Amino acid sequence: MTYRELNMIDVKELLRHWAKGHKDRQIARDTGTDRKTVGRYTKVAAELELPRDRDLTDEEVHEVGRRVQTRPLLAPSEEWQEVAKHHDRIVKWLTGKRPLRLTKVRKLLVREHGMQASYDTLRRYAVQELGFGKRKATVLLADPPVGQEAQVDFGRMGLLHDAVTARMRTLWALVITLVYSRYQFVWPTFVQTTAAVCEGLDRAWEFFGAMPHVLIPDNTKAMIKDPDAKAPVLTAAFLDYVQERDLFVDPARVRSPRDKARVENQVPFVRESWFDGETFADLADARQHARHWCAVEAGLRIHGTTQRVPYEVFVAEEQAAMKAPPTADFDVPLWVDVKVHPDHHVQVARALYSVPTLYLHKAVRVRADRSLVKIYFRTELIKVHLRQPPGGRSTDPADYPTDKAAYALRSVDALLAKARERGAHVGQYAERLLGGPLPWTRMRQTYALLSLCEKYGDGRVEAICQSALTFDVVDVTRITRMLKAAASLPTASTATRSKVVQLPLPRFARPREHFETRPGTPEKGEG
Repeated sequence: MTYRELNMIDVKELLRHWAKGHKDRQIARDTGTDRKTVGRYTKVAAELELPRDRDLTDEEVHEVGRRVQTRPLLAPSEEWQEVAKHHDRIVKWLTGKRPLRLTKVRKLLVREHGMQASYDTLRRYAVQELGFGKRKATVLLADPPVGQEAQVDFGRMGLLHDAVTARMRTLWALVITLVYSRYQFVWPTFVQTTAAVCEGLDRAWEFFGAMPHVLIPDNTKAMIKDPDAKAPVLTAAFLDYVQERDLFVDPARVRSPRDKARVENQVPFVRESWFDGETFADLADARQHARHWCAVEAGLRIHGTTQRVPYEVFVAEEQAAMKAPPTADFDVPLWVDVKVHPDHHVQVARALYSVPTLYLHKAVRVRADRSLVKIYFRTELIKVHLRQPPGGRSTDPADYPTDKAAYALRSVDALLAKARERGAHVGQYAERLLGGPLPWTRMRQTYALLSLCEKYGDGRVEAICQSALTFDVVDVTRITRMLKAAASLPTASTATRSKVVQLPLPRFARPREHFETRPGTPEKGEG
């Protein structure tokens, strides 16, 4: 007969026969136990003087089994004792930052400390005393309060034809599982971006008709920027989302699937039950099919762990404890760090936006959504623009220095106003310069005219402009030559140059009649 260790129920049955007065041989035949083994148990029962007129308690049965099955410990061998001398070294080498293999540990002990024990003895010692090679003990985490938590994970499904790119692409599924009820939602997508995550989460809250208080997401870069175990950092756009939805996020640690076990073990189930063997026309068809599968098949099955129907638990207990779902889709923003260019603009999504002069050459942080572009310097909001399409530009004249705004914006009216400030005839001359159908093409000449006022004084330029207007000479280059020629004459006082000089008509001017080639018609009263 092969060796068989008796357990609690076996010992209890054996002693039940003994209490009825059966002999050892009969007990052995009835219970299928070796007669010598039966003898050891009945002998101990007699020594303990156990009663035969009632059922034995579990404590009495245990005491019999303990006395029979307990064996005296063997004295440790010399090799075992030699290994035990190096207990601390073995622990350090096996549990250090870079654990050593047990073969390497024995090699070091033999070479450096003269240990003579065999590898088998060392291994038995490590297994029995240090738990070497054994799986660590785990505990079953309790579920959070009802309606409190949802776990989120991406799972790879397979290949699906993309109608947009006309090729096969990898299809991912964003799986959202409510921890308490195990009710879940699946959102198929081709990309793992923040926009895809936010869209999938909003569709999930719409499907549930409710929203949890806490999210336990995976460490995908679409949500987590820095997956630090103690202080994880969310991406700026996803942080915007959780703030807008008033959610709290507790990301799972890197390579720690048990942190989100409720959704982790659902990814293979989703792939096998929903995706495998199915044919979808496109992404929209896959999403519609996934929504139906979540509501009918996954939601109405008996869950293997809870042994309850997820949808029924959700409606009866969980939905009322959750928050109301959002009423509008989230506008996923674009966050970028840029530097203000010398031209007072920053480039965001291939469009330009102006920034005040104070922040030239400084790094700013920009948030751009569908309608607005907000520019921040540290914690201060310094500028808001309407969102522009690629290639567009939004410029606020107030962002430029006061003496540069008109130039940058090519303002004809501002240029004429400056010219009129220099003198009446300078203003008239500028009007003649800019009076054509394309005034922007003559702005450089007008700026040149104003620079002449800075160089030669307003009085001289006013006089020259008066004379040039008399002869209809609208040419800044000619004005410049006239001013240079006048500069060789004795200079007038500063007070005179700052005044408007009224020049008489030139001495070589002639009346109109001197230039007529044929006699004019006599006026009435003449002749």
